Amino acid sequence: MGILALILLLLSTVAQSQDLFDLFGDDEPTTEFAFATFKTTRIVNGQSVENPPFGELKFVISHHFGSINNGPYNLWGLDQSTIRLGLEYGLTERLAIAVGRSSFEKTFDGFAKYKLLRQSSGAMNMPISVSLFSGIYLNSLEWRYPERENYFSSRLSYVHQVLIARKFSNTLSFQITPTFVHKNLVEKIADPNDIFAIGYGGRVRLTNRITFNAEYYQLLTSETAKKFNNMLSLGFDIETGGHVFQLHFTNAQPMFERAFITETRGEWLNGDIFFGFNIVRVFTIRKPKL
Repeated sequence: MGILALILLLLSTVAQSQDLFDLFGDDEPTTEFAFATFKTTRIVNGQSVENPPFGELKFVISHHFGSINNGPYNLWGLDQSTIRLGLEYGLTERLAIAVGRSSFEKTFDGFAKYKLLRQSSGAMNMPISVSLFSGIYLNSLEWRYPERENYFSSRLSYVHQVLIARKFSNTLSFQITPTFVHKNLVEKIADPNDIFAIGYGGRVRLTNRITFNAEYYQLLTSETAKKFNNMLSLGFDIETGGHVFQLHFTNAQPMFERAFITETRGEWLNGDIFFGFNIVRVFTIRKPKL
């Protein structure tokens, strides 16, 4: 009887302890990660810290019309167009790869983007998200001087970026993007092969499905800044189920990093403004494990 009484006493103590834990709740801290800092993988033209999730394939159609100062004869640029088709795939929750092809200079591109840090609060407090981007670009135009000895490596250029973003609230996000561009071949001896730039971008949520986005890339290499303009883009993201539509105005005609960062020729004040859009369609290739 004594043993039975001891067992009953222990069970009663355990039950009371469990009730006490239920009363005060689970004190073990959890980590909450920021999500949807931007609606898709691009702010406007430039990359955002967002990646396709693991097993998700994004088909991206990017289109820029001609500049609006072409006037009514060319329907304010609508008779002209530049297009890029791209595929982006989430290899893991942190690593994404992509390929694309642009009509501008018949350029093929490929890149990888890796989530280094994720903004979080709670048990692990991280104030920013950081991603690393590395891209390679192949100009496939016919050689301008085919009679001389030309090298395949001369067609290549590279872009490396650090994407640093913070989601301040459900309404406001901001990103800063230090950028390094290398061109194997440049037009003139005085032109630099290595170019530095810095990008700024942000979004403001207008409704649950619509955001206003802005983006600016400033050239830091003076020789390049004398020949080309800084890129400024303004636009809207519209989310509709499995699609995200991005409508924007920009002074850059090309849609891949090397060109719109270092070779923007348009000037807003002169009407060299290109209306364009990105359409993003999402396909689930592999479902993540629960």
